[in-house]
Amino acid sequence: MSDPQTPAAKPAPTRAFGRYQLRQLLGKSDRSMVWLAHDPRAGQDVMLTLPRVQPADAAGLEAWMGEVRLAARLNHPNLAHVIDIGVQDHWPYVSVDRALGTTLAERLAAAPGGTGANEVAGWMIQALEGLAFAHEANVSHGDLQLHHILVSEQGTVRVMALAVAGQAETAAADRAHDRAMPMDPSLLRAARQAAERDVLAAGLVLHHLLANQPALDEADTSRVIDRLPPQGREIVRLPWSIPRPIPEAVRAIANRATERQERQRYHSARTMARALAGWREADAQDSGGAIALLIDRMRSIGHLPASPGVAQRVARLAMAEGQRTDEIAQQILQDMALSFELLRAVNSAQVQGTQVSGNGPVLTIRRAVALVGLKGVRNAAAALRAWPGPLSETHAAALQKLMDRVRLAGHAAQVLRPAGYDPEVVYLIATLQNLGRLMVQYHFPDEAEQIRQLMLPLPPSEPGEAEQPGMSEEGASFAVLGIDSELLGAAVARHWGLNDEVLHMIRRLPAGRPVRSADSDGDVLRIAGSAANEAVDAVTLSPPAKVGSALAAIAQRYARPLEVTARDIGEALQLARQAMNGGPPPPSRRAGPEESPLPEGGLRGLAASRSRPQ
Repeated sequence: MSDPQTPAAKPAPTRAFGRYQLRQLLGKSDRSMVWLAHDPRAGQDVMLTLPRVQPADAAGLEAWMGEVRLAARLNHPNLAHVIDIGVQDHWPYVSVDRALGTTLAERLAAAPGGTGANEVAGWMIQALEGLAFAHEANVSHGDLQLHHILVSEQGTVRVMALAVAGQAETAAADRAHDRAMPMDPSLLRAARQAAERDVLAAGLVLHHLLANQPALDEADTSRVIDRLPPQGREIVRLPWSIPRPIPEAVRAIANRATERQERQRYHSARTMARALAGWREADAQDSGGAIALLIDRMRSIGHLPASPGVAQRVARLAMAEGQRTDEIAQQILQDMALSFELLRAVNSAQVQGTQVSGNGPVLTIRRAVALVGLKGVRNAAAALRAWPGPLSETHAAALQKLMDRVRLAGHAAQVLRPAGYDPEVVYLIATLQNLGRLMVQYHFPDEAEQIRQLMLPLPPSEPGEAEQPGMSEEGASFAVLGIDSELLGAAVARHWGLNDEVLHMIRRLPAGRPVRSADSDGDVLRIAGSAANEAVDAVTLSPPAKVGSALAAIAQRYARPLEVTARDIGEALQLARQAMNGGPPPPSRRAGPEESPLPEGGLRGLAASRSRPQ
């Protein structure tokens, strides 16, 4: 029992802010602060956001009020509804209902062990969707912090305090003046820069949530931004020593968001949200679930558009009943979309179950033609979209350029293959190793261009320094799509009915790892396709001065399993270019007097069957 002479402890005094009773400071930065407060008149708790810089005069206050009222009119599920906009003792403020949720800063404090990448990605996707909606209305946040993002008990995320943390009254007045001239380039430039700053701040919030600690040990995202290029020289990347594992795709997205080079960063909230959503969707699916990213588009526009003139080519085939199957196959192989459609048709579960059960996958067009007949070829051609499908002229040109590269790699693989392996099978394996690239280029052309840009070398940060390499294709694909493009290709192939044995062959060998000798015929095909694709990438993507050294490195990498030199690879590319002009398939470098095809009964037992004609 307490001593009756001891006075009772007095409750902490409540600070008044007009009609509000301030209860707790939820967060502050150099530009704004957020208070938890109680509104006795309405009988509810609210969150008040105030700028840290008080408007100097009536004109500045009027401009600030105009900015905030404009932002408050935006209606989006991921933007917090504003209850009140007011001024107290020359301090402007906005209020939102506390019932909308707790701040990310409070969530982080309540979970000392950190939060899983999937949940963090879900939060950030919603926040970025709200920001993207505001940016499209030329409204920016200006000071995105953990305490400006609310999460409800149901998991709904809302961004609050848009435009509250405006700069000094001069900037607000300038913006009000500019709004009278909506096409003024200075307005558009300022809006774009403000939106990009918001996206960079969102990247720092993502970094903080994943690492469970702020970037550069500074919780204020505005301060960190001022220390990053071009203003500063600091580098922000996720540390490797994080107790909670972070998937490689999420790491790539987070690191791109805070990339040192400005041109490598996300320039829109929607682009960053799409990357996170792509990873989350793929991560949520079972085996082969990455096809969910493509399945809707494939149903409406097909896997690839037919090359120009496919209708006339098929019509000529229909009138050539006496042609040999291999001659027909050679004409079909000139159209990548038709070739893929026939492979899909004959490897589907229905056809496999009724016609080729027990014989393994169909990996030649001549076998596909034998199974479906010329009527089946006509049906396959009719199922394709005419060139260029929904693509613009620019995107169609990019797709055609990629398809030419893929065909070149296919013909080069035919030259590099060891004797006795079917040239058509080798061609198709090398082609299918690019299936993911082709799907991305056709179905996500804008993202494909982003991936290419991220892979370009970076200019030196200081005069006299060497240029820095760009991202790997895998890292760039993660950063743009949230998933590796090669995994997308494998998912499409699995959707077509190709089995695990084929999926192994169409997966290119990992770059940077030594190439071992082949353990099976499938390994031989995979190695030949990988070597050809790496050679084509070297001559088409490397600077001219580096092509020779790149081919020499490839020759050294594949010298043991393929017995090739740099000269052999160069000659293979030359013969492949000749075949691109409609010539016959180029022969293997070590072809015997009579080439024997790969038996369709499967890859096992090839050594005992090579002499058997098909």
